[in-house]
Amino acid sequence: MTVFFLAVFLISTAVHLYGSIKKNKLIRNITKPFLLASLFGFYYFSAEKVLIAILLALFFSWLGDVLLMPSGLKWFTAGGISFMISHIFFIVGYCNDIDFSAQHIAITVLLGVIFAGLVAYIFSKLKPHLPKPLFYPMFLYLLINGAMNCFAVFRLLSMPCLSTAITCIGAVLFFISDSTLFFVRFKKDGRLKTHFWVMLTYSIGELMIIIGLL
Repeated sequence: MTVFFLAVFLISTAVHLYGSIKKNKLIRNITKPFLLASLFGFYYFSAEKVLIAILLALFFSWLGDVLLMPSGLKWFTAGGISFMISHIFFIVGYCNDIDFSAQHIAITVLLGVIFAGLVAYIFSKLKPHLPKPLFYPMFLYLLINGAMNCFAVFRLLSMPCLSTAITCIGAVLFFISDSTLFFVRFKKDGRLKTHFWVMLTYSIGELMIIIGLL
């Protein structure tokens, strides 16, 4: 079953990315629900110890994907809320492997400053293009994504090894994907015209997070 679900994930991701390049909404909508559903199955059948928090994180990522498929700000907001919950559950899952007593306050502060600064810079570029009611909710959302990245780093510092590094890189890719999505969705005069880079970094990021956890 592990090989089956991984194969479904890789094939559906490849087809979805093709649809993104071609701007084919039908292909993207057909394949998108399979991405996180197959990753959910891959994690469930691969993990020696299945963490409920990670299953919930994957479920809410899947739900976010589905909710973002229709057009409209209400659907976009609902999808964003679902992904925000997903990030929170990823944080809960990471905490199983974090030795908080070993975390240096200076590193914690530095990480907070880095991600808060990145979010502030990104939204300084986006502000002229965003609907006013969405500015602060989206700002908060990306901060929570940044917090998920910080906890991935805490996990890496608690257990420095290849697996925690892989999850950490995956978390960074997730942050890049969300940031890219905002520009694709709202900055219509920007260089990013398709969802290809959004979905490439997203799918690889989610896969790396799970592989690192496994």
